[in-house]
Amino acid sequence: MSETRRTFLTAAAGLAATGASGAAPKSSAKSKVGCCSWNIHGYAPGSNAEAAVETIGELGFDAVELILLAPQDVGNYWTDPTLDRIKKKIERYHLQLTQFVVFMRAVPDLASQNAEARARTLDIFEAGCKIAQKLGAPIVNLSSPWAEEMKGPGEVLVNYFDVNDPKPGEKYHINFAPGFTWGEVWQRYVQTTRECVARAKAHALHLTIEPHTNCLVHDATAFLRLWDTIRDPALGCNLDIGFAARAREYPPLAIYQLNEHLMNLHMRDVDGLMRKFVPFGDGVMDAKAIADALKAIGYQGGLSIEQDRTPQVKVSCARYLETMRQHLV
Repeated sequence: MSETRRTFLTAAAGLAATGASGAAPKSSAKSKVGCCSWNIHGYAPGSNAEAAVETIGELGFDAVELILLAPQDVGNYWTDPTLDRIKKKIERYHLQLTQFVVFMRAVPDLASQNAEARARTLDIFEAGCKIAQKLGAPIVNLSSPWAEEMKGPGEVLVNYFDVNDPKPGEKYHINFAPGFTWGEVWQRYVQTTRECVARAKAHALHLTIEPHTNCLVHDATAFLRLWDTIRDPALGCNLDIGFAARAREYPPLAIYQLNEHLMNLHMRDVDGLMRKFVPFGDGVMDAKAIADALKAIGYQGGLSIEQDRTPQVKVSCARYLETMRQHLV
């Protein structure tokens, strides 16, 4: 294990211990089995994270992830009184806040050609960093954006991964703006990521980038290219195993590839065609193989279920918690 990773994990463990009033961890595993708050409250701006924390704590999880859903939530929802109430709930349930997510819709212009738009987005990101620091999170997370010069049939390009029941002659197709140059787009994104890392470090945070379909960082190897360019130990990867499977990337292999750069995971199950995310335990995702890979690289961070909000989401989350506790011991 690298010294950088060892230092990071020690610091994260210290943060967890301070909020738990000396309570013993709920799991004997070194990794923290967590749950994303938006599994419970959804993606609407201003969603109540307090009730979600209570639900996640009552289910018995070790950890939780919280999220900034929209720019207006900085002043409208994530106020100091809200932060104080949430911190008390996290402490009450002996949870670890493994990372704070800044949702893609809150920072839509990370890859914009417009310098002023990028600057505004960076300021929103930094506001998210301040919230994360106040909450005691060790990590702030960003999903990789896609190039704004790329347009698919829907608004969110990460969701364009197949053609369901194609009509005769229909093709899977993405449009590129005239003059599109990958090298220019990549260099612009590298510079923006450098600025994000710097702002995260200014608030004593690490930054994780989450690969997604059709994005500038779409898999583990693309992340490693980004890291090799920036080469800052405060930069890590949040691996979403469901999106990895959609990209025909084998999640355990991605774990081995990322190794010391892996700082957090989002866990999902997927159907046999690697298209649809299904309730955990109903699909073909090999949870044991993932747990074995994590133990092999000495991983000690968080792994949170990210599950679509449905009437049965609590059942799916509880099943995930039991499964991962069994595999991680």
